[in-house]
Order: sequence, then structure tokens, then C-alpha cells
Amino acid sequence: MEGEGILMGKKQFQGSEETVQEEGITRATVEKQDLICQGSQETAHEEGITDGGMKRVDESTAEEKKKLVLMRATVEMQDLTSKDIDDLTMRRFLRARDQNVEKASAMLLKYLEWRRTFVPKGFIAASEVPNEIAQNKMFMQGTDKKGRPIAVVFGAKHFATKGDEFKRFLVFALDKLCARMPAGEEKFTIIGDLKGYGYANSDVRAYLAALSILQDYYPERLGKVFVIHAPYIFMTLWKILSPFIDQNTKKKIVFVGNKQLQSTLLEDIDECQIPEIYGGKLKLIPIQDAA
Repeated sequence: MEGEGILMGKKQFQGSEETVQEEGITRATVEKQDLICQGSQETAHEEGITDGGMKRVDESTAEEKKKLVLMRATVEMQDLTSKDIDDLTMRRFLRARDQNVEKASAMLLKYLEWRRTFVPKGFIAASEVPNEIAQNKMFMQGTDKKGRPIAVVFGAKHFATKGDEFKRFLVFALDKLCARMPAGEEKFTIIGDLKGYGYANSDVRAYLAALSILQDYYPERLGKVFVIHAPYIFMTLWKILSPFIDQNTKKKIVFVGNKQLQSTLLEDIDECQIPEIYGGKLKLIPIQDAA
């Protein structure tokens, strides 16, 4: 179950005046290396789609398939727009509620209503989150070895904004990540860089919003989180919050020491898909500019 046990939490991405430096190989070299890497990855992805990918699509047990049929009938009786929801999406909500059809149906209905009211156009435009984008705190580039898109978040670049702009930015970013998933993949990977994190970045409201949106409206989407350069202040906060996070979610969060950073990332991500600033070969692309 993805985050149902989270009762409270607060997180923010810190702001600092530092900018991400794009050093190292030239763009031409990067593109050449990327093409080489992409070639090997495309082969792996094709195998995954025809073999592993399709297995993931059809990995439901007979019992789960029966529950999905019942869940669809239950939801469609109350909201006709749910006819457009595919089985994979419905299955994520079912799994997020431990195969409980009643709870999963209620969760999905809540999601549909939220989407209509909070995202009436079906998407959040960059023009709706200008202050959040200006902080230059989130980047997206590359995929891990499972084909999951990777986002890099710099906690020290986050500062509180007024109103619901942070919530809109979060939906903007999550939808971008989900749109980049290859066939057969349903999750994404996050690198949370907390270098320079301080009290000025401790936006409790934003952290609660992130937890709520992720658990209620993007269930079973989180694949793994690498927390790097975590300062003492964050570790103190983590000790307070961790009891409220369910065990399944905790297993997806990995705290990485500075000395083990590159080796740990390489276990899940090919070198050609790791950002240059962590010893890889990819240049970071701001989330708003990512295709």
C-alpha cells in the first residue's frame, strides 16, 4: 500500500543561490554518448515491453482480476467518466488499498472528483506555476535500469509560495514524470538532493501537500527515492516523521552517504543516465523544458 499510513509529514525543497553547473564534456559529446546509451536501453526496453513489460501488464492474479471487474462496476455506477480509466490505473488504486474493493473504489472516485476540480483543463500549464518554476529546483532527465523516468529535486532551492501554486507545481511535475513512462512501466525514481538544506527551506505546508497528493492521487507511482547530502536538520525531522510513514513506502526511500553516492546510483541507473553532477554523463534539464 502506497502511503495510506502517513498521517502527517512536512517536506520542502530548499532554496539556495547556487545554480547547477553544467561542466565536463561538450554537448556534442553528450549527445553522442546519449545515443550509444539509448541504443542499449532501447533494446532492453523492447525486450521488456514484449516480455517483461507485458508480464507486468498482465501480472494480476485471477483473484485480483475478479476484484478489478467488481471495482469497475462499482465505480462506473457512481461516475460515468470512470469508463475512461484503464485497468492499470484502476489496479494501482486497488493495490494502494490492499485489494479492498470498497476502499479502492472510494479512493478512485475521490481522485476523479479532485481531477475535475483541481485540474479542469486536464493538465497544469507552466504559466500557472511561474514562481515555483523560477526557483529552478526540479530537473528531469534519463531513466533507471527498469525504464523509470528520473527526477532530481534540489531541496535547498525551495521556498514557500502563496496559495496553491506549490500543489499545482507538484501535479505539473508528477504528470510530466508519468507521461515519460514507457509501455509496461508505472513508476518513477526520485533523487532528492538536500545539500544546503536549512530552516528557510522547511516548508511544512508544502511537505504535507506533497504527501497528500502523492498518496491520494498518484498511488503506486513511487518506485524509489534516493536521499542524498541529507544534513543533520533533515535527519532530525525524519526521526519525527518516519513513524507515520507505512513500511512499504519506507522501503522505497534510500539514504545515501556521500562516499557511496555514485556506486549506489550505479546499482539502479546506468552511468549514461546519471546526471553529470553525480559522476554520470547526462546534463540536467529543468522540468518545464523536459519533453
